[in-house]
Amino acid sequence: MVNKVYQIHVLLKNSKPRIWRRVIISSITLLSDLHKIIQTVMGWGNGHLNQFIKDGIYYSLPYGDEWFEFDSIDYTGKRINELLLNEGDKLIYEYDFGDRWEHEIRLEQILHPETPLKHPVCIKGKRNCPPEDCGGVWGYADMLEILDNPQHKQYEDVIEWSGGEFDPDYFNLDEISEMLKEDDFGCFDFDD
Repeated sequence: MVNKVYQIHVLLKNSKPRIWRRVIISSITLLSDLHKIIQTVMGWGNGHLNQFIKDGIYYSLPYGDEWFEFDSIDYTGKRINELLLNEGDKLIYEYDFGDRWEHEIRLEQILHPETPLKHPVCIKGKRNCPPEDCGGVWGYADMLEILDNPQHKQYEDVIEWSGGEFDPDYFNLDEISEMLKEDDFGCFDFDD
């Protein structure tokens, strides 16, 4: 199996303004690892179910006894280069089936480096990840509108709920890059 390097673009769909990351990964990255990489680069907390969707086919991990109800393929052992073959190819990563955070994953470029990639690298991005459980992109838009107006009747509640302060423009590339070097790519594992 030829190990190439993929430059992917991760866009939180329907986010306004746009929230995105550009990441360098191995073409043989497992989907289970890509899930962890996305969690880290976007800033999610890995507390909800997830799935990948390509050409109407759903890929997810088995979720216990109820998993048979989902029409999904177990993505254990599947690699990104099985779903993204050519530059421009896309797939969807959905996180949190309640809030439905959908991310478009696009293969921007296939690179041929002279040295092997030791770990994924985030090379660029824009804006902070929304707080978990804020109601999806529409709930997040409402939250931002409230935070822009200190006179809003829900302003204090939203400040308290969000932990005191939330900067929607915050993005720290160095912090993300360091986390990607850690075990599980800096992603918290709820099974531990």
